[in-house]
Amino acid sequence: MSGFGARLRRAMDERGPLCVGIDPHASLLAEWGLDDDVKGLERFSRTVVEAVADRVAVLKPQSAFFERFGSRGVAVLETTVAQAREAGALVLMDAKRGDIGSTMAAYAEAFLAPGSPLFSDALTVSPYLGYGSLAPAVSLARESGCGLFVLALTSNPEGGEVQHAVRSDGRNVAATVLAHLAAENAGEEPLGSFGAVVGATLGDLSSYDLDMGGALLAPGVGAQGATAADLPRVFGAALPRVVPNVSRGVLRFGPDVKALREAAERIAGEVRDVVAG
Repeated sequence: MSGFGARLRRAMDERGPLCVGIDPHASLLAEWGLDDDVKGLERFSRTVVEAVADRVAVLKPQSAFFERFGSRGVAVLETTVAQAREAGALVLMDAKRGDIGSTMAAYAEAFLAPGSPLFSDALTVSPYLGYGSLAPAVSLARESGCGLFVLALTSNPEGGEVQHAVRSDGRNVAATVLAHLAAENAGEEPLGSFGAVVGATLGDLSSYDLDMGGALLAPGVGAQGATAADLPRVFGAALPRVVPNVSRGVLRFGPDVKALREAAERIAGEVRDVVAG
């Protein structure tokens, strides 16, 4: 299997640069006319996979919305991952794991070890126990051809109190994370396998070196207020490596499969036009 960065670049070129979230929270289940139970969860997830897994680059299940139903919810997540990958989408597991030592290694094995029921193409991780704490996940991702997306400049307002904190060397925490990722991706072409999560709602980020070789997962397009037209101003020269993440902006059109497809294709087209523009 080729490395995650190469697979992601190919998927972005062939299907358009878009990540669609699978976020079956209670309010969306209700909007779809589904009960807030495992059957509703299964119907929701199966419908999203049916609608878009064969046409978008990345699907991103939010693990928490499955875990809240216990083992039966995790079983639905396992099926969702398998079906999405079978349909050709890359699966980014949004679990935001972050710990130390053997615990971090176990988290990595759950999502990045071939043969695991939850084996995914990539995993979101948190570096806020120190970037070095991610070493077990980095190592296993390299070994298995998977990727990581590391929280760097997130779109939630609370993130700034950690991410903008200035270190003794004068560089802030977010810039330090980006520098670590640049080192991980050195020499990888056409795209590194270690990406960053950088919010599309943050405005001008020209003070940051976003040229870190990997993809930039950009939440905030759609319901949070950002649009495809905002991406050049936020990401500048890094725009060709941006993968906007859209959840409610697509999911609100369910449970109609055709409407879900049309929404995903429309947004992917808008992003493609901006990047080409």
